[in-house]
Amino acid sequence: MAKTLRAGLIGLGMMGRHHARNLQALEDVELVAVADPGGDPHHAADGFDILPDAEALVKAGIDYAVVAVPTAFHRDVALTFAQAGVHCLVEKPLAFDPAEAEEITSAFESRGLVGAVGYIERYNPALQEMRRRIADGQLGEIYQIATRRQGGFPARIADVGVVKDLATHDLDLTAWVAQSTYACVAATTTGRSGREDEDMVSIAGRLANGTITGHLVNWLSPFKERVTVVTGEKGALVGDTLNADLTWYENKANKTNVWESMASFRGVSEGDMVRYALTRTEPLKTEHEAFRNAVNGDPSNIVTMREGLNTVRTIEAVLESARAGMVSAPQA
Repeated sequence: MAKTLRAGLIGLGMMGRHHARNLQALEDVELVAVADPGGDPHHAADGFDILPDAEALVKAGIDYAVVAVPTAFHRDVALTFAQAGVHCLVEKPLAFDPAEAEEITSAFESRGLVGAVGYIERYNPALQEMRRRIADGQLGEIYQIATRRQGGFPARIADVGVVKDLATHDLDLTAWVAQSTYACVAATTTGRSGREDEDMVSIAGRLANGTITGHLVNWLSPFKERVTVVTGEKGALVGDTLNADLTWYENKANKTNVWESMASFRGVSEGDMVRYALTRTEPLKTEHEAFRNAVNGDPSNIVTMREGLNTVRTIEAVLESARAGMVSAPQA
């Protein structure tokens, strides 16, 4: 029987309140302490003393911490937990820039601590099932991954633009689905809402394994859309993470998986379409279960800090490409 893990949470804002709810319901975990210098505006932790900082959480004797503070504070808070030997799940993105992300990652890896990044989209049932089917070879060779993440401006965002807040999801899930890092990106951004940071971005990219990618992300659409399309030699999988739907479009021309030896063009024709029935579990619940399991020795379903670092490097390449008007490569 697994021992009950003692968890702490820092940050009780719009995302932190959902972490608090899940931690209080998580099996084999006890939420023992919470912290936020601004108090508990959403009453997410009624009955708890609201501690002032990460150091106070460490003193409460926790096994692991969830960090849901603004991105600018991730480095200092995460390093406090690393130095105290506390495992840590940090909300996305891992850090404000690659240097900070590298520092955090090294601190956890060098101490043998479990460190993860909270990319909740990976735990959407549609994407979990998509990744499983791709790994089983349903698509064959992957040719292209395209995502659309569009909607209105969220009042919760004050410290970053749409690239670091939203596009980071698409960059992470694309690298995960294809099991390959980004080789290069070309991006264009614009700001139309009057804020200092960008609120719309278009990104074209290529992964190290040759897969091409495209991402449309903005806060300026009067409708909400969360779609991932993965096209391969045997067909296409379309994931709708708003509704947790996954649909398969078969390439009928490849049904036998044998191409005519003399053909100069790999044909495509419309085949069967299947909408899969999925168990619609809450992604954040699945994320918390995965991190708990990692602390207990099974890290198979977490977003590692090393992966989070690679995504931060890609974010920086996207912003540099948009500034310079040229193709940019993530820098190791």
